[in-house]
Amino acid sequence: MHLRHATRPSGPTLSRLLVAALAFALWAGLASAQETLRIGSKRFTESYILAELLAQTAAPELPAPPTVRQGLGNTAIVYEALRSGGIDLYAEYTGTIALEILKSPKPMDRDAMNAALAPLGLGIAVPLGFNDGYALAMRKADAERLGIEKLADLAGHPELKLGLSNEFIGRADGWSGLAARYQLLQKPTGLDHGLAYDAITARQIDVIDIYTTDAKIDHLGLKVLRDDRNHFPRYDAVVLYRLDVATRFPKAWAALQKLEGRIDERAMIAMNAKAELQGMPFDAIARDFLAAEGKPSTSAGSDPPSRGFMAKLFGDDLGRLARQHLLLVVVSVGLAILIAVPIGIAVFARPRARAAVLAATGLLQTIPSLALLAVLISLLGAIGTLPALIALTLYSLLPIMRNTVTGLAEVPAGLRQAGTALGMSAGQSLRLVLLPLSLPTLLAGVRTATTIAIGTATIAAFIGAGGFGERIVTGLALNDRQLLVAGAVPAAMLALLSEALFELIERWLVRRG
Repeated sequence: MHLRHATRPSGPTLSRLLVAALAFALWAGLASAQETLRIGSKRFTESYILAELLAQTAAPELPAPPTVRQGLGNTAIVYEALRSGGIDLYAEYTGTIALEILKSPKPMDRDAMNAALAPLGLGIAVPLGFNDGYALAMRKADAERLGIEKLADLAGHPELKLGLSNEFIGRADGWSGLAARYQLLQKPTGLDHGLAYDAITARQIDVIDIYTTDAKIDHLGLKVLRDDRNHFPRYDAVVLYRLDVATRFPKAWAALQKLEGRIDERAMIAMNAKAELQGMPFDAIARDFLAAEGKPSTSAGSDPPSRGFMAKLFGDDLGRLARQHLLLVVVSVGLAILIAVPIGIAVFARPRARAAVLAATGLLQTIPSLALLAVLISLLGAIGTLPALIALTLYSLLPIMRNTVTGLAEVPAGLRQAGTALGMSAGQSLRLVLLPLSLPTLLAGVRTATTIAIGTATIAAFIGAGGFGERIVTGLALNDRQLLVAGAVPAAMLALLSEALFELIERWLVRRG
């Protein structure tokens, strides 16, 4: 090897590019969040539809189109986004507010809830007109065969398999209280609400938790078990909002007030059915409802629902989701390089420090992604791109740092001594000998980190950061396998393209010696 011909790595240029890309991403996120109403939703069909209803009702009275953050996750994540200012309002339910958010041991009326929420800068308003309660349901034929009519009857059938949503299992008004009240001995299995209907139809489970406005209850011939001991409170749909919304957007807030009492149970079930059984887009469902109510619509007539897989795969959102996904991956991996490589260089010759740093980064990999995102939302007071980038950067540190340390340690001692014999300083030896020789191993770590980031970035959709995970999240909510695959396939193709790119880079390095 001719040491005098070794090239210097372009670290400063790369650093400036990565920092500029991050700054642009943050600027774009902040710009989109300014002077516009931000509306969130949970990750189930009805919440998606209500978010679109609220957005389309407010839009004509806003200076800029509202931002709709769909499918942010369960109650804890969406409420944290509201409390921290990441969103301004979303549709919630009175029973959930009282028992889950305010931790009240018993149901509360609206005045009591507003009194408890006011110190947090929050309030509830605009009761929409329907109650969407929790209930348990089972196949009607099995219920008739076993003589099960009400929840108390389940106590006599401990052999029944219960498949309950993870949120319901953990809620204060969910499984633990229900089991205690009815002396139920079954051990439920946790599963996504969107998958429960398929599971009960396939006879993999016998009883599921449902929302009483779900469209598939009658469609699949399920029997809703009567809550004969009145365990569940009422879950009247309301708007949970930040109190400053009324002053920041007074005209839009006045428009939202007109939705009070306009949606009954039948209307909500019908809208849910359009999404789950007919495949209509959420915005089109909201537009049709508002048009029927005589309210102005901000969009032209909706296109027919896309039913085919190819239409979903190559939908209008493909370019936007690809840009968002690429941005998350490139910036997070770039930041991880800027952090992990210098730390790896600093500790590779110090065994104790090296072990401690690698152990710490390895520990980050064990934190569940949704838990990490929830913690970051709480710490940063924001949802969307910023917490997603931080989480992806943390997950990318380990492979890059480990390969940096390994690559440097594998440089033969003779070559290190050759640099010293030529009169190189420690810095020159690092730049001209150690880093060039360890570059293939370091690049392999970046390659692994990129693949991990592409897969993990799909989780970012749970906090409104977009990407291909947006289709996956919506597909889960609707139990739409085609939409799920339409989100998974582009992510897989992106991973394959990244592998091909790194393969080309490695071949180029080999040709250059």
